[in-house]
Amino acid sequence: MKTLTSSDELGFVVTNAGILSLIQDAGRYGSFNLGLTNGGPADALAFYWANKLCGNTLNTSTIEISLGGLALTAQRDCVIAVTGAPMPLTINGKGQSLWQSFLVKAGDTIRLGFSQVGVRCYLAVAGGFTIKPSFGSTATVCRESVGGINGSKLMVNDVLPCQGVINSAEKLKLLMLAEYQQPQYSNELVLSTVLSYQQQHFSMIEKRLFFSSDYQVSKHWDRMGYRLQGRAIKADIAGILSEGICYGAVQVPADGQPIVLLNDRQTIGGYPKIGAVISQDCAKLSQCRQGDTVRFEAISMSQADNLFHLQLSRLQQTKLIVCS
Repeated sequence: MKTLTSSDELGFVVTNAGILSLIQDAGRYGSFNLGLTNGGPADALAFYWANKLCGNTLNTSTIEISLGGLALTAQRDCVIAVTGAPMPLTINGKGQSLWQSFLVKAGDTIRLGFSQVGVRCYLAVAGGFTIKPSFGSTATVCRESVGGINGSKLMVNDVLPCQGVINSAEKLKLLMLAEYQQPQYSNELVLSTVLSYQQQHFSMIEKRLFFSSDYQVSKHWDRMGYRLQGRAIKADIAGILSEGICYGAVQVPADGQPIVLLNDRQTIGGYPKIGAVISQDCAKLSQCRQGDTVRFEAISMSQADNLFHLQLSRLQQTKLIVCS
């Protein structure tokens, strides 16, 4: 266990690391030339609200918890919020709601159970976790051993330093997101997809079949990408020269089963790409698990741009509720 040398190092002690718990900020950008991928939150919307509920800026470090099981002990008084998949949350054994901020005190225990729907949730603390950046970001990418604590997932006895609250009840403002504005997670999903410049390698019949077929999430899904199972799609080429890969790219390997690439994707690849899923739907996909059903819907670049700005407008107009 880490030896504490000053109050600046107080925060939370990990007493149960769960299945996969990672430190994530908004992501690592500008390092593709070094072979380092973006990382960052798989569900950017839930990440956004976790920080917003704590009064943090967008790039503040949080914990991304996959499937559940994380347990922490607070070493100082602070404000936290948990958003995302509906994992049962308890503070000192008492059930609490997600999508709102809470005051926790030194000695309190925070536990997250296992979700029945959805995959990931985010635990933010006011002021953020004080983690040393790697290549300009705290985002953890285990495959590359960068970010977080020693480039790895959280382990039992890890200490996550954070700021304490101002010692004045008058200055403490706890917030919540109205229930009707909270995202709903489902085991069926439609992915809006912009056709790529490599679409000419897929015949009109193949494209129609692709956009009219249901696919299931296979057992191969993680932060790198989701491999799907369903009607095989064939390109007229087996591969291409390796090139940079965007977030949401839909690769079609030799077996014809599409792969949607996400945050921890490789920086280059040589499979033909039929299109790219828009960012807000990639976040929804990251909440799917094995057996969930997805289908693709073709949209234009202008439609994708409109959807992006519509969501941005909604976020800017959404007002949090002051609950204390």
